[in-house]
Amino acid sequence: MKKYILISLLLFTFGINAQNISGQAYYESKTTVDMEAFGGGNREMSEEMKKTVAQMMKNALEKTYILTFNKDESIYKEEEKLDAAPINPGFKMMMSSYTPGAQYKNLKTGQIIEENEFFGKQFLVTDSIQTLDWQITKESKPIGQYIAFKATAIKKVDQNDYSMARPKKKDEKESAEKKTDTTQPQDPMDMIEIPEEIEVTAWFTPQIPVSNGPGEYAGLPGLILELNVYRTTLLCSKIVMNPKDSEKIEPPKKGKEVSREEYVKIVKEKTDELRENFRGGGNGRRGGFGG
Repeated sequence: MKKYILISLLLFTFGINAQNISGQAYYESKTTVDMEAFGGGNREMSEEMKKTVAQMMKNALEKTYILTFNKDESIYKEEEKLDAAPINPGFKMMMSSYTPGAQYKNLKTGQIIEENEFFGKQFLVTDSIQTLDWQITKESKPIGQYIAFKATAIKKVDQNDYSMARPKKKDEKESAEKKTDTTQPQDPMDMIEIPEEIEVTAWFTPQIPVSNGPGEYAGLPGLILELNVYRTTLLCSKIVMNPKDSEKIEPPKKGKEVSREEYVKIVKEKTDELRENFRGGGNGRRGGFGG
């Protein structure tokens, strides 16, 4: 009860000026990768290769994002900066193909619009903001100058979201290896699985009374300052309230307009095609999208 009284008081105190609130929140992204879990099958990954792949994944996944927001809208983008360390072009394209670009949210209409680049083609994906059943806990902690409260939710995972991929459990992996024809190239997709659902943990502050957060996440009584999703943590490192100069908040316009369902179908068909090409030793259809 005390927890809800404190949150209500904070919302009342800071909610007076909520109509005119605006700001920019900077988030640092950190993703942990267990390289020891990979490299199974017929060939073990060398220590040198593990270090190389781990460094490439670190360069590709550890980024800074900026959430520009007001009471009802936001735009979430990766901070533009020169690459400190070059990334293998093929690896970079693969990672970017499963990572959204600019994401616009409208809390009034419940709409999210995001730019996606999938294997060289631009898409503009329109969807409804996913409503999570947030459970606010009794825990709180300071994040910078703000009081943050903990909330958790269970999220269903898109089975084409390979950023959530993990190695299959040992017994499943061994069973897959036994069934594999050793004369054919082994499909790496047979060695991984995507969980059906994951737990999401958010730390939000009613001191910034906007129901928003990084990426697709929203729906709490205050700005999300820290977010833990599977192996990735997004931590707010800086907030600039009511900045004089900030990016105009408007929906992105680059790419072919598709619904979320249409985009998921496109990704699945292309992924299945790539797997068939791999299994066939590269003799199948290749290239990008038709039309």
